[in-house]
Amino acid sequence: MRQRVNLVGPVWSSMAPALLLALVLLLTPNGAAAQEEEAPAEADPTVLAPPEVEARAWALVDRETGLFLAGENPDEGLPVASMTKVMTALVALREVEAGAASFDDEVTISENAESYVGLVYSNVGLISGETVTLRDLLVATLVPSGTDAAYALAEHLGDGSVEAFVARMNEEAQALGLENSRFESPAGLDTPQNFASARDMAEISREAMAYPEFAEIVGQAEATIETNNREIEIFNTNTLLNTYEPATGIKTGTSPESGPSLSASAESDGESYIAVVLDAASEDGTPGDRFEDAQAILEHGFGRYDREALIARDEPYEKLPLPYRRDESVDLVATEDVFGPVDAASEVERRVTTPEPPPSARAGQELGEVEVLIGGQSVGRSPLVTRQGYEEASLWQRVTHAVGGLFQ
Repeated sequence: MRQRVNLVGPVWSSMAPALLLALVLLLTPNGAAAQEEEAPAEADPTVLAPPEVEARAWALVDRETGLFLAGENPDEGLPVASMTKVMTALVALREVEAGAASFDDEVTISENAESYVGLVYSNVGLISGETVTLRDLLVATLVPSGTDAAYALAEHLGDGSVEAFVARMNEEAQALGLENSRFESPAGLDTPQNFASARDMAEISREAMAYPEFAEIVGQAEATIETNNREIEIFNTNTLLNTYEPATGIKTGTSPESGPSLSASAESDGESYIAVVLDAASEDGTPGDRFEDAQAILEHGFGRYDREALIARDEPYEKLPLPYRRDESVDLVATEDVFGPVDAASEVERRVTTPEPPPSARAGQELGEVEVLIGGQSVGRSPLVTRQGYEEASLWQRVTHAVGGLFQ
């Protein structure tokens, strides 16, 4: 604490030297007073520090709630290479969900799709004129990162136009509220207009993993797809599936512009996280180990956070005053559990909104909502309903309420 020197009022000559010395110390940068300045707050020793990750950007997100938990440069739009194919698959899944396509659709491989077999490293060797089901094209796109399969998907779902399909990818990004992502290719080829941020890539991955078909596909270490005349054995480029027991899937990406990148998911003891690593690098600037980085980030999630009920079903979160009845109220209770990841440093806030109470209500009638936030980020919400019903106020209750108000 800085000392206060009061120079107002009588100053005795015997105190002058001490006062002058104190003043000098206060004004000297390296003086004792400067040394007494408040030190930076120390980190809470009970809260696990984020891992040291040598990557251009990374993010850790809770898969269930979408809560952003940690990261570096999470909102910088960067090349993501074949991780783009997660968005390609997500758009395909949306089409199937809407009934505009089917997993059983027979897709004929075009010459354009086949041309990527000799043009890029990641492909499955599809041949023009072969037919493959849409589901097997999804498997070929996601497991071995087949660029030829991604273009075949785009052509089929874009009515022959890759550009039309890519437009749908950007529409989906906009619908998800992604602010730092744009796509120009269904496969993620390096172009200035094909990029995403680590946070956005985590949200795309989270949306895709909500589809059981997608989660099943990306969780396979190996698979077999069929064309009309042969079988093709394929292997997952995400080696975490072989080396890290909690790993559940997602997608790799590598290109000259993106460097080694990865979106990885893992689940253990009821907790589930997504880690995104963009352009993994070593301390000397050489390519780093994206799998090691992703595992360290995921382990940080499991080690630091606990999944807790932040809103509990049947618990009261508001007392609703009854119309025309002083000091009478009815409990409003939550109808749903809302869980979220918290640690010792988490700031949990619950916001309750209720309408003007109606004249009467039945038990279980919805009369509000409670939302829970962690660090200002919304985690979830639950309707609030009346625990007991109540009748409309009688004439006598209205009169006594009005009269009582005159004397307040």
